[in-house]
Amino acid sequence: MKVKVCDVNAAAAEKLPPSSDDKSGIGVHYIDAYIKPLNVKLEDGTPVRCKRRGLKITLSAGPKKGEGLMRRLDVSRNPVVMLDAALQEAAKAAGIELTVEGGAIFVAI
Repeated sequence: MKVKVCDVNAAAAEKLPPSSDDKSGIGVHYIDAYIKPLNVKLEDGTPVRCKRRGLKITLSAGPKKGEGLMRRLDVSRNPVVMLDAALQEAAKAAGIELTVEGGAIFVAI
């Protein structure tokens, strides 16, 4: 069952380098703005959480939890591509299916 978690934060794109003063090399301001709306409680009461600590992205939905890494050298220098790969890695590790369709983020638990 696929459930809508949130809309994609369109304002996050404004925080991409070189528009912002981000000197991290991975676009931490963009990442933080993108994942903030992912912290919600679904209609059935399942909490969905996503946080960044350094290069690590942690995604959880209820008791399922997974981690992904922002891999600049292996994946891409583009923060958008890096974040998508890290979120997919975290979702796979947690046994969750995470998709972005039509400006919204969905999970299948």
